[in-house]
Amino acid sequence: MRKQTASASRRWWQSFGKILLYGCLGLYGGLFVSGAVAQQPQSGREALIGTLEGPEIVTDPARWPQRFREASQLAALVQQGKLPPVQERLGSEPLVIKPVHTIGRYGGTWRRGFTGPGDKWNGYRCCSGPDHALFWDYTGKQVVPNVVKHWDMSEDGRSLTLVLRRGMKWSDGHPFTAEDFVFWYEDIYQHADLVPTRTPLLSTRGKPGKLEKIDEVTLRFVFPEPYYLFPEVLAGATPLGGHANNGANGMGLFAPKHYLRRFHPKYTRPDLLAKAVKASGHTHWVSLFKTKNDWAINADLPVLTPWKTTTPINSTTQWVLERNPYYWAVDTAGNQLPYIDKVIMTLGENLEVINLHAIAGEYDFQSRHLDIGKVPVFLENQQRGGYKLYLDPADSGCDACLKFNMNYGEKDPEIGKWLANADFRRALALGIDREQLNEIFWLGLGVPSSLAPADHNPYSPGLEYRTLGATFDPTRANHMLDTLGLHKKDAEGFRLRTDGKGRLVLVLNTLGAQYLPFTNIAEMVALQWKKVGIKAEVIELERSLAAKRVGANEQQIRVSWGDGSEHLLTYPFNVFPFDSSSEFGPLYGLWFQSGGSRGKQPPARLRQIYEKYTRAFGVPEHERLQLGREIWQIVLEEQWSVGLVGLSPAAAGVRIAKVGLGNVPARQFNSPDTKTPAVSHPTTFFWKQ
Repeated sequence: MRKQTASASRRWWQSFGKILLYGCLGLYGGLFVSGAVAQQPQSGREALIGTLEGPEIVTDPARWPQRFREASQLAALVQQGKLPPVQERLGSEPLVIKPVHTIGRYGGTWRRGFTGPGDKWNGYRCCSGPDHALFWDYTGKQVVPNVVKHWDMSEDGRSLTLVLRRGMKWSDGHPFTAEDFVFWYEDIYQHADLVPTRTPLLSTRGKPGKLEKIDEVTLRFVFPEPYYLFPEVLAGATPLGGHANNGANGMGLFAPKHYLRRFHPKYTRPDLLAKAVKASGHTHWVSLFKTKNDWAINADLPVLTPWKTTTPINSTTQWVLERNPYYWAVDTAGNQLPYIDKVIMTLGENLEVINLHAIAGEYDFQSRHLDIGKVPVFLENQQRGGYKLYLDPADSGCDACLKFNMNYGEKDPEIGKWLANADFRRALALGIDREQLNEIFWLGLGVPSSLAPADHNPYSPGLEYRTLGATFDPTRANHMLDTLGLHKKDAEGFRLRTDGKGRLVLVLNTLGAQYLPFTNIAEMVALQWKKVGIKAEVIELERSLAAKRVGANEQQIRVSWGDGSEHLLTYPFNVFPFDSSSEFGPLYGLWFQSGGSRGKQPPARLRQIYEKYTRAFGVPEHERLQLGREIWQIVLEEQWSVGLVGLSPAAAGVRIAKVGLGNVPARQFNSPDTKTPAVSHPTTFFWKQ
């Protein structure tokens, strides 16, 4: 569908919103930080940003508790003989978490909003633990134990030994052992029907690694080349980052063998498996297996998450998750986590509805889907809604980006030629007034920027890259376009194609119902481009249709997010074409993903990135950081993705929490790679009364 240019009423509302924002800061700023009320937009932004803090993963055995406690309803089940004692359920080596503020109390429900069956990431972020083998500390920079108690990288970087927690169990009480890793690796990951294309993250320089089981709690990954970054890969939101997030796709690193074997042809007679497939309404055992391995859909699936699905995401207007009695983490006082009994996510028909529910105080803790444009309204309604507003700026330089499809051109070689032309992209980047975008759509809470990560990011290529190609210079942009041969214009001042087929028209695709109004942002960019003679049409697509367009290589430019790019090596999806779903070069991504056997060979500079990216996984840290900086330099110079505004809380960083909720951090590290708010360990959230 096509949407018209943002209306004057919207512009009036945005201007009014800024006035209201700074007025509200005068009323409420003291609730967040001490000090004078802000007088400028930047300081107003800071008035809502607290100090980064979070829980601590306790690794010193001397600080581990020796006695354990449990929620009252679990204690009652123990008394009834329906559950074993808490000590047996936890095992002998539970994960110990020191809450950010205080030891909590048991009980209560956590209310959230979600948008439907496609919103699984909502649950992965809040309620999956997460169940990664390793994870990040609250700063998002240090890898810490999680499912795995201890890990050891060999001196040559070619093997990583993982030691599991003794006595740890799945949610149904069955032991969790190294055999669950072997089952995943041999019977799921290496089964071509379940995983047709394997991840390059289990290979080094195109050569696959292997898994060795040493004993019931010890296993080893062995690679033909050094792979020093493998712990970070296991910690991040990668295909190897946890069963809950990745099981339905055949990934995740481990899976409950005792349960899933009954749906696998290696372990089940063909007639019995065929009967199960038919009874479930599936047409093939693969779809049955994947559904049975889906954390959000199958309430019977044994899991390692703190809450487990009891009402599936696709069944009603609610997605309900309840406490896992075998969850393997405790606080420093020995209380089994989580504190909160149940999570209820209620369907919101669209993002406007979710924001209205949040403003009304009907959610207890919510950051996903909240609109940065409504910050003034959230501030104004804090007392009435019984919540506090927090802002968690991300380290990504790009909340909204223009992603140029460098592979476009089969249907229109003229357009494809220009999209693949670096100087054309650079000229268009100079034709964008980012300050105007920031004021209208971010209320001044963002930073006009290139795609570059935050300056303090270890991979940052330097301060000068923040504004590289990210200044508004229509005079220079016009000169560049003229020099490229696009000097002829029609009667309305729009540039003409060089093949004689009329006006040059670019198509900007967007998705609706996102955390930013990407369609309106794209329309503003299209208006600004008129000053440099470029005609652009904005077409908003439904998510599944947009994915099909990318897969069919029919998309020209996507206006969408760039979050996660601060974790360059473990979350590169918004930085360069990484796989076949890449919005700025699906054929190049497929070439890289397949080791060069499929797709299209990329140009030299992108091949340099692939070589540096691959090499970075197998070198010591100081070399890895330098390679990361070199990757960023190429990315920012080539401008395959043109940044607009970033370093803001727009992507999952506008957060509300009920005033009665405990252990809520003043500021949390905000990134999809840390599955925020998972990095704050919501298992330690609790109701004070």
